[in-house]
Amino acid sequence: MSSAKPKPVAGDNLPLFTPNQRLELEGFSRKARPNGSSSTLAELLRMVEEAQVDDEMPSTPSSHVVQMTSVASSSISAPAAYPFVLSFKNLTYSVNIPRKLSFSSLLGHKKSGNGAGSPGLAGTKVLLNDISGEAREGEIMAVLGASGSGKSTLIDALADRISKESLGGAITLNGEILESRLLKVISAYVMQDDLLFPMLTVEETLMFSAEFRLPRSLSRSRKKARVQALIDQLGLRNAAGTVIGDEGHRGVSGGERRRVSIGIDIIHDPIILFLDEPTSGLDSTSAFMVVKVLQRIAQSGSIVVMSIHQPSYRIMSLLDRLIFLSHGNTVFNGSPANLPKFFAEFGHPIPENENRTEFALDLIRELEETPGGTKSMVEFNKSWEAKQQSLSLQNRNVTWTGPKPSLKDAISASVSRGKLVSGGSSGDSSQVVSVPTFANPSWMEMLVISKRSLINSRRMPELFGIRFGAVMVTGIILATMFRHLDNSPKGVQERLGFFAFAMSTTFYTCAEAIPVFLQERYIFMRETAYNAYRRSSYVLAHAIISLPSLVILSLAFAATTFWPVGLAGGFSGFMFFFYAVLAAFWAGSSFVTFLSGVVSHVMLGFTIVVAILAYFLLFSGFFISRDRIPPYWIWFHYLSLVKYPYESVLQNEFDDPAKCFVRGVQMFDNTPLSVVPEALKLKLLKNMGGTLGMNLTGSTCVTTGVDILQTQGITDINKWNCLWITIAWGFFFRVLFYFTLLYGSKNKRS
Repeated sequence: MSSAKPKPVAGDNLPLFTPNQRLELEGFSRKARPNGSSSTLAELLRMVEEAQVDDEMPSTPSSHVVQMTSVASSSISAPAAYPFVLSFKNLTYSVNIPRKLSFSSLLGHKKSGNGAGSPGLAGTKVLLNDISGEAREGEIMAVLGASGSGKSTLIDALADRISKESLGGAITLNGEILESRLLKVISAYVMQDDLLFPMLTVEETLMFSAEFRLPRSLSRSRKKARVQALIDQLGLRNAAGTVIGDEGHRGVSGGERRRVSIGIDIIHDPIILFLDEPTSGLDSTSAFMVVKVLQRIAQSGSIVVMSIHQPSYRIMSLLDRLIFLSHGNTVFNGSPANLPKFFAEFGHPIPENENRTEFALDLIRELEETPGGTKSMVEFNKSWEAKQQSLSLQNRNVTWTGPKPSLKDAISASVSRGKLVSGGSSGDSSQVVSVPTFANPSWMEMLVISKRSLINSRRMPELFGIRFGAVMVTGIILATMFRHLDNSPKGVQERLGFFAFAMSTTFYTCAEAIPVFLQERYIFMRETAYNAYRRSSYVLAHAIISLPSLVILSLAFAATTFWPVGLAGGFSGFMFFFYAVLAAFWAGSSFVTFLSGVVSHVMLGFTIVVAILAYFLLFSGFFISRDRIPPYWIWFHYLSLVKYPYESVLQNEFDDPAKCFVRGVQMFDNTPLSVVPEALKLKLLKNMGGTLGMNLTGSTCVTTGVDILQTQGITDINKWNCLWITIAWGFFFRVLFYFTLLYGSKNKRS
């Protein structure tokens, strides 16, 4: 079998540029890259754009940046850059295995073995064992192995998705230790699952990624040009206007969806690209097209590292370096062309016309089932690697004659050639190239997030429609059940019941917002893991975008219930009732949003929300007044979210001292004396008045609204303070939501 790698051909149906763009590029010769390597996507775009327009772009706003001194002049006259090499040496990672509960363990019998002395642990499992290798610029390094061999773990280790305390060994770029903060800026990670918004089109998805990843100094027209070139590079021109789709909406194919997932992470042209099984679940043609795209990305000046389960013969021809793993150990590390020689010397030659990777993986599985496992193959690979390294040192072609630049200088030179698109001018060789931690200011991130949320909401109106319908149905039921309440003692009790149910309903309807963030959780984690935007921007945009819908819901509920029920206060009373309902919706929405950041399952979230809101209602003061709550539960009364809007609307209704709710004989309505004749009730009133030294008649006011508030124990906080406290609860839970995202979405293994 020939070991030569086939060269990329023009007719692979994955054009990098449209015909018009390709004609414009014909005027640019290879002088742009003296070493003859492929130009980066950003570099080619810049050539086209500078030929079309000559406009002055504003400078990049200063923010939190990694400052680097440029060592290159312009993208067109830049010298050949020192190639990047990602090296990893002696990577080791293990996890603790919890001990399974058994009858003997409950009796205190100890088991011998590793970890037996640790309570609750059965031992440790080694996921990576002394893994070493390197990935080079312009090449694709693929990690292969059976399920459970450690492929994804190795990718996570290289992508800084395992905590430094747990990972042993060293990871360097061009010989220098790679810091986590810098790696986030210069790299991208494509997850195994396609985490995309289903109602956005392919072009919109890539455009939003461009808005997040590309700086504000790039005009919108240039961002669009970059997106269009990327669509051509990914072979997605025919699907550009198609929505991504999901189970309920027809969209793009699986291969196209996977290429979109890659595209949103390479929009800023990263130096290092990590991918976790990008061909998983795809047919052979789609898988080949995905890897073909990755080859082009590598040839544009990137390091591509990916895991792959079982590549086809055509995909193997696109790979430059392979690492085979077995239970966390390296069993082969080298070029695909060396596979036949490696296995021949190991004593298991690959038969003619046999797929090399299938043979290798089958042999590894067979060895894993033997008593000795793959230990012999691991030891043979160590000696093989040592021999290959000595040969490569003797035959290595020197392609870099100057002094080796520092890592920051190498990155600066790469930026000046178009990688890590910064949008700044590159005409001054002495300029400072800034690689921002975040490409855009916070306010612009909020605008983009809000715009994306609005588009998603507009294309799925049923989500808001269901919530609006639930609020309207509840309001209509309450309006007809409590229609035109009078000022009698029974009317007072009915008002109390109406307010308690109305305020609790606002919180329960907010529970429908639980799936909103849970659906976005993993998209959010992917986007923030590599600094697409700030977590604070997401929290603020999420809060702002929710306000219009809360205003509509509050206005609809207040208008449906206030006048039909016959509540007091006129227009000013209606406005305060509307404010109270809005504040309750705001606090409830914030509370549910916070819980959605804590729990990870929709049904679990609903269960927790319903239970906690039931406790809030219980301690709100409706079922038992504040004065009657046991001292050891009074703290929960003040933590109840329902308490404050409930007390505010009660005060809005009953705070008029001139309004009477119980007159004369009405005081007997809720007693056994309610059935006696009217004349007897008047005689009882007269006798009571004589005893008390006052005149009591059938029209004498016995109980005012203030008396009702005192009976309910509502005397410590006025209605406006109750309103402000409810609003403050909403902000408090938004802050908690932010810290939940900050510390709960690190997306790292411990």
